[in-house]
Amino acid sequence: MPRIMALSLLCVALATPAMAEIYRWTDANGAIHFSDTPPKQQRHASVTVQPPVIVPMSENIRQADKVHRSRAEVNRLLEPGSRDRYARARETEKLARQCEKYRKQLGRIQGQLRAGYGNDRGNRLRQKRRQVSQLYSRECMLN
Repeated sequence: MPRIMALSLLCVALATPAMAEIYRWTDANGAIHFSDTPPKQQRHASVTVQPPVIVPMSENIRQADKVHRSRAEVNRLLEPGSRDRYARARETEKLARQCEKYRKQLGRIQGQLRAGYGNDRGNRLRQKRRQVSQLYSRECMLN
């Protein structure tokens, strides 16, 4: 029984994390030193070490899987025998026309803002510019 008790106590002692103090001091030459034992003849300060940040990998793995599936879908669409390839080309042309429409609309709004305006009209124009710019960003730049 004493052996089991001693072994249990030893396991508990070894399982506790080592929490040594860390000391920092600057010597006469201006060099900064760190140690787990305080210097005897120097002024020193105790350093608090923050615990490490743990980032879960599950979200990164999900994103990698999503990218892999997207690439596989694009490759499938671009295969020579795929009918979807032509549908995708039509969608791309339609998106290009829509993006050009947004660019022209932004140019017109910007021209109106430069031409001068009253307070209420300027606020409406800026709001419209913000809306069109968000649509352009969402549909044309992020896709």
